[in-house]
Amino acid sequence: MKILIIPLTIFFIYIFPDLAYTQIHIKAAFPNLKFVHPTDLQNPGDGTNRLFVLEKRGIIFVFKNNPRTREKMVFLNIQDRVNDRGGEEGLLGLAFHPHFKNNGCFYVNYTALNPRRTVIARYRVSQTDPNTAVKDSEFIILQFLQPFSNHNGGQIAFGPDGFLYIATGDGGSGGDPHGNGQNRETLLGKILRIDVDNPSETRNYGIPADNPFTENTSGFREEIYAYGMRNPWRFSFDPETGMLWVADVGQWRFEEINIIQKGKNYGWNIMEGLHCFNPPMGCDTSGLELPLWEYERKLGATIIGGYVYRGSEVPELTGAYIYTDFYSGHIWSLKYDGSHPPVNTRLLTTKLSISSFGIDEQQELYMVAFDGGIYRFTSSPPK
Repeated sequence: MKILIIPLTIFFIYIFPDLAYTQIHIKAAFPNLKFVHPTDLQNPGDGTNRLFVLEKRGIIFVFKNNPRTREKMVFLNIQDRVNDRGGEEGLLGLAFHPHFKNNGCFYVNYTALNPRRTVIARYRVSQTDPNTAVKDSEFIILQFLQPFSNHNGGQIAFGPDGFLYIATGDGGSGGDPHGNGQNRETLLGKILRIDVDNPSETRNYGIPADNPFTENTSGFREEIYAYGMRNPWRFSFDPETGMLWVADVGQWRFEEINIIQKGKNYGWNIMEGLHCFNPPMGCDTSGLELPLWEYERKLGATIIGGYVYRGSEVPELTGAYIYTDFYSGHIWSLKYDGSHPPVNTRLLTTKLSISSFGIDEQQELYMVAFDGGIYRFTSSPPK
């Protein structure tokens, strides 16, 4: 992901009158709250109607899901463990255990130094204060080296199967110089799937029995669920269909969206989107899964994946995958039913540098932006 820290002081929305959704707008969801370079928003799924926002520098805040709220509390501060020096490094992902209400466990994805690496760690909430995590409870589940400062992936999420999915970038630089995307002997450039509830004798996690490379004899990493990714910054599961949507940031020309299936190869660095990359012409596409959708760099430079909308407040968006671009500010909807060609619609364009999406317990959709605000969709113009 090519997110850089860009000063942003102006917020303005352009509506395209010739589009299907002329009544879609966005508004500040919590106008009394501000954050410093937020990277993720999650809900704990415990019935408390709280939201949690990550800041790149290494802080998680918690607050009540009420538009009038004025108080945010520090849930966890691990700035001393997080390396956020690079534009794409920092505290990048948060996932609450499916049984968080009972076990108090949650997981984070962050980058660290000495050596430069990605860390997937488990923490526990305080037994006396549900709005405070125990910093000393850190238990490292998985960590792996990062050769460069960029392309760290970042998303972690529990799937419908109860396993933890992890998005990893190709290791960085440009063009995947180490060939990690196609190398199944490394965790880089992949979607991983692990079992955090049943660790093995040698690892702090287990390998799901139906992972595609379980017990292989070729040296492939058994954690791999899918491969051939460049920098899958954000992914999400559609709760109704179970589809796993991944937005993969492109190199020079194309941004892409994939529907991920177990064991499949999504092409990087042989292909960028639907086009040959290495070699630039005449590449062999046999065995590769082509993206569901792509767009050219004239429309943006860093795709930010979102969610299939399953809320109730903006019914016009129901069933559509909502995504944006960090640089251009365009926000689109992509409708796909699994059989007919996808239909893409540009909803609106903002001056916001949106870094991530998130949903609350009611499945309403939010966007976090580098101006420090949190935004949501509405069918009525903001007042």
